[in-house]
Amino acid sequence: MKTEGFANFDEFWPYYLSEHKSVLNRRLHFVGTTLVNVILIAAAVAGEPRWLLACPVAGYGFAWVGHFIVEKNRPATFRHPLWSLFGDYKMYGCMLQGRLWGPVGQP
Repeated sequence: MKTEGFANFDEFWPYYLSEHKSVLNRRLHFVGTTLVNVILIAAAVAGEPRWLLACPVAGYGFAWVGHFIVEKNRPATFRHPLWSLFGDYKMYGCMLQGRLWGPVGQP
């Protein structure tokens, strides 16, 4: 699958999904993204910006376990950081809507 030269996010999205075939990997991403969201909200409510330092640990920690140990691939973040962030939140949104909990292409 093409890994470079995406013209837009719509071209990138199928590649992003192909790097997240494992249900466990996607679930680990979901946990990490949820923790990042909780940390962001808690830091804002408590007025503690230093708590934001925990965001990369929470987000990348779970995602990297999913990639390096479960999926056995390199995170797309290394090559496409911004589109990967968008992809993570799109995948998160799909999961919140009840999609992508099973194998890719199935609910």
